[in-house]
Amino acid sequence: MKNNNVLKVMVTSLALVSAAGIAEAEQQSPLAGKTLAFVPTSLGYDLTDGWYNMLRKELGAEGLNITVRDPNWSTATGAQALVSLIAQKPDVLMVQNPDVQSYSRLLKRAEDAGIPVLQINMRSSVQTTAFVGADWVGIGRAMANAAVEYCGEDSGRSGKVSLVQGPLTSASSVFQMEGINAVLKGRKDIQVVSSQAANWDPSQARAITDTVAKQHGDLCAVIDFWDGQAVGSAAAIRRHRGDQKVHLITNGGAEKTAACDNIANGTFDQYMTYSVREQSTAIAEVVRKIITEGIKPGGEQLDRTTAVRVITADNLADDSCWALSDYK
Repeated sequence: MKNNNVLKVMVTSLALVSAAGIAEAEQQSPLAGKTLAFVPTSLGYDLTDGWYNMLRKELGAEGLNITVRDPNWSTATGAQALVSLIAQKPDVLMVQNPDVQSYSRLLKRAEDAGIPVLQINMRSSVQTTAFVGADWVGIGRAMANAAVEYCGEDSGRSGKVSLVQGPLTSASSVFQMEGINAVLKGRKDIQVVSSQAANWDPSQARAITDTVAKQHGDLCAVIDFWDGQAVGSAAAIRRHRGDQKVHLITNGGAEKTAACDNIANGTFDQYMTYSVREQSTAIAEVVRKIITEGIKPGGEQLDRTTAVRVITADNLADDSCWALSDYK
């Protein structure tokens, strides 16, 4: 019994020392007591949950407070959250824009109030202190080049391609189209038979692709602008699959269940990725820089663009994707 009591005292002492060490480290960190406010398009899917959990794991350990206001895909709710946060004056305001215009005035208001705004993955029409995100023009080019390689003049296939966009005013849709148009301009071997918005909704993507596949029995490829939406296009393709395979090309943040598993099981044929792991590292670096160097709106502009990588069944590897479960 005496030995047990001694052991309990030792364990308690070690726990107190450990807690004291963590507290001291947080006090020494320039991020301790500072606040990062995050307004995503919505929580509950791989991109936003990945950013949030990776940042919480890395920057939360340094004492940074991370607060999230989840609009759940409602632009009006997101705008209300921004108004409230501007009044609270966080040290950094991080925003994922639903489109190029909806939050533009509020982002300017935040910066005019002295709050550095970090836009992630989808830009607004207003430039702010920082941006971390995908190279959407590069992704568009890569997807179009993949379609040309599979459906072009030397392929023996029809050359018919369907584009399934997100919201037409979304920055990712606008810039992906810029890249696609640059590759396909003047090509006579590729025919875009449909270009429609599914608004990030897999059920809409399925309906669009289903209709196009019925109208064009020799459809060669579908370029879907986001993996979460592309599962709908994939379902329609499976329904209409005949002797000629319809090639499905999409993109996303390379979370394992959304990306690598769907490449491995043949749901997606080619996947253009902007790694959420790389983006989270870049976001953490930018947040640290803004806070530690006291960067204010109107000063230094910080821009970190994530490189484009292509994942196919041929190059799929254990480390091609990340797993959300590793960060929760």
